[in-house]
Amino acid sequence: MFLAKTLSFYKREDIQKEIVKHAKDKEIAFRFDDFFGKRPEILSYPNDILELAKQKMTSLHCSEELWVSPLQLSTELRRQELDSLRKGWDLVLDIDCHFFDYSKIAAHYTIKALKYNGVKSITCKFSGNKGFHIAVPFEAFPESIDGQPVKNLFPEAPKRIAEYIKFLIQEPLSKAIMKVEKNNFQKVITKTGMRAEQIIRYKKNEFGDDIPELNADPFLEIDTLLISSRHLYRMPYSFNEKSWLVSVPIDVNSVLKFKKDDAKPENVKIEHPFLERNDARGDAEKLLRNAFDFRPSSGSFGQEEQEAEKGGAKQKSYSLPEKAIGEEHFPPCIKIILAGLEDGRKRSCFALINFLSSCGWGYDMIEQRLMEWNEKNYEPLRPQYILGQLRYAKQGKEVLPPPNCNNLAYYKGLSICKPDEFCAKIKNPLQYAKRKASISERFGQGKKKKQARSND
Repeated sequence: MFLAKTLSFYKREDIQKEIVKHAKDKEIAFRFDDFFGKRPEILSYPNDILELAKQKMTSLHCSEELWVSPLQLSTELRRQELDSLRKGWDLVLDIDCHFFDYSKIAAHYTIKALKYNGVKSITCKFSGNKGFHIAVPFEAFPESIDGQPVKNLFPEAPKRIAEYIKFLIQEPLSKAIMKVEKNNFQKVITKTGMRAEQIIRYKKNEFGDDIPELNADPFLEIDTLLISSRHLYRMPYSFNEKSWLVSVPIDVNSVLKFKKDDAKPENVKIEHPFLERNDARGDAEKLLRNAFDFRPSSGSFGQEEQEAEKGGAKQKSYSLPEKAIGEEHFPPCIKIILAGLEDGRKRSCFALINFLSSCGWGYDMIEQRLMEWNEKNYEPLRPQYILGQLRYAKQGKEVLPPPNCNNLAYYKGLSICKPDEFCAKIKNPLQYAKRKASISERFGQGKKKKQARSND
């Protein structure tokens, strides 16, 4: 029965044409019901699809990455060798949940978050079972950013973007699900099979009362497992072996209206593109920068992850001072930031949080100071953004110092590096503050001893 269904579908010339078009420059893998064929493979001719279907092929899968020569790929290649073969990568966000209606809501808000970041070349397809794939083509990203070829920022760049998007949709997604369930937590618990304490978190209101809120993270997430080198996703117009529905592209503006009946092979029409490259011209640069600003690395774009993959040492954590270091000991760059900025507010927010926490400031103190600083900015950040960054920092196991002085993405890149005579002796703003505080303390103790001797 299934062989007749797949043969009937894959022999359609319009389906063959779309699949081959999508396969260009991608590594391909063919699935035969419960096992995959050998890798790597390519797909160049429409007739090959029907021949494979006759051999009981059930679905086709492809890489996020675009390759100069996919057939040269091997599991033995090192990072540098993969970078030389890779000509680009597509952003493919995998939205999945055991409850289909929740996946639709998450996909809807993911698309809104991408649009909020100025991305226009967004496409979407039904995964074939319970989720959605939302994609942005590589052509929408810049060729380089801060001197780094964007093609080499894989998988770190798309992972950063997925993390950033997940943060953006967290609150509206939870509210939308609760609205659908008429604020009944028990309905969510029943559908997801999770315990109340797993999906309910409490947030204090202005009166100090704990108000329950839905935490959708445990049962619905953007799957970052898809974002790894040579990982595959189901190609558009390919069957899903669990549901025997088709992974069909859909209208990005009508995800909430999508019905699974539209993915039955007899109902599938070629109506919407998936990863349309012709109209994509750099509209995702803002998204990329915002994702790295959301949780920047200690180095330049992608440097932290690349060094980790090479086995390089991670940035060491610093021991906290016994008492918080005062602002009078801060370096010029931090004082310039605190005076308010026109550009670079998100990167500066990250640097401030790491700097102040490393200086021994508690998170309540940091929150108050950041809100004061934000009011001085030419265009203030949304308070929720700052609170989200603080919440993220609190979850870290270690307190990390701010980016080093020679990091071009920060102080020099933001034109706030105005060194004084003390700056020549340090490599990080934290060193400046700690040394200045130490000198001041020794000077103060010396003054006290001198005063005590004169009193004698």
